[in-house]
Amino acid sequence: MTAILDVDELTVDFVSDDTRTAAVRGVSFRVGAAERVGIVGESGSGKSVTAQALMRLLPPTATVGGRIRFADNDVLDFDTRRLAAWRGAEIAMVFQDPMSALNPLLRIGAQLTEGLRRHRGLSRADARREAVRLLDQVGIADGERRLRDYPHAFSGGMRQRVCIAIAVACTPALIIADEPTTALDVTVQAQVLDLLDDLTESHGTATVLISHDLGVVSSFCDRILIMYAGRVVEAGPTDDIIAAPAHPYTRALLDSIPRLRGPLPRRLPAIPGAPPTGGPGGPGCPFAPRCPRADDTCRSVTPEQRPVTASTVAACHHPLTSSPQFSLGRTDE
Repeated sequence: MTAILDVDELTVDFVSDDTRTAAVRGVSFRVGAAERVGIVGESGSGKSVTAQALMRLLPPTATVGGRIRFADNDVLDFDTRRLAAWRGAEIAMVFQDPMSALNPLLRIGAQLTEGLRRHRGLSRADARREAVRLLDQVGIADGERRLRDYPHAFSGGMRQRVCIAIAVACTPALIIADEPTTALDVTVQAQVLDLLDDLTESHGTATVLISHDLGVVSSFCDRILIMYAGRVVEAGPTDDIIAAPAHPYTRALLDSIPRLRGPLPRRLPAIPGAPPTGGPGGPGCPFAPRCPRADDTCRSVTPEQRPVTASTVAACHHPLTSSPQFSLGRTDE
């Protein structure tokens, strides 16, 4: 499969005064045409920083290393003019918070037509007609009138639909969706995911979906990457990882999801402790302080990614090769 995006040993450090915080550590993955890849982890795992690094949206305090190649071009070598032409036309992003992603001082029409005029060269009238079509495509009726509205006139779910319309306006090869269903009720969540799925199918657009929710990602993505403390600790096809997670962290995330069938526990399982807050980090597995399987090797030797099955890899000294089958929405069998 031809790679639209090829990320190799990506690192991101934030430097403030004399403090260096390692937010992303050696992340590598590829995204093929029309492929849907999920990146999952708790808050602070490095998911959103990874997404912002891919788009070159990090602040000047960030130092980015490794390689990011988009359609065989080195993104880290793009100058300001190339970045402006690339963003929106070839790659687009749906940001995490629809309440703040839109400019509150500009009408929806101005925000929707900007990319159409800049990247597709449409006239003002043609861009407006296309904007109405896009609003209809994302499920917002009476588009001609709604173009004159400001963002405050839209609900959170409608604003997220507008953000998606902006992202797909120029039919980019890749969309990065950073927590696109955060703070939305489950009905709107399903509608947003269905919309992204339809757009991927109709335009062949690849998608990177970033989320803390394995349930959301499992219903949409072909492959998933599990991140912890800035590292990818497990990766592979979604069905394989959901059915038999190899890393104890992945298993703990799955165990914390409520299931509809079977007896309900009095309390959902929780992962003890808290994720590391960053910094250079010491030797050993970063998950060792929270892992019930950790031993002296885990606390002293950093695990490297290694194959667990023919299709999955995990960075773990003691992978759960015989873990029970797991299916979202039902009890383990």
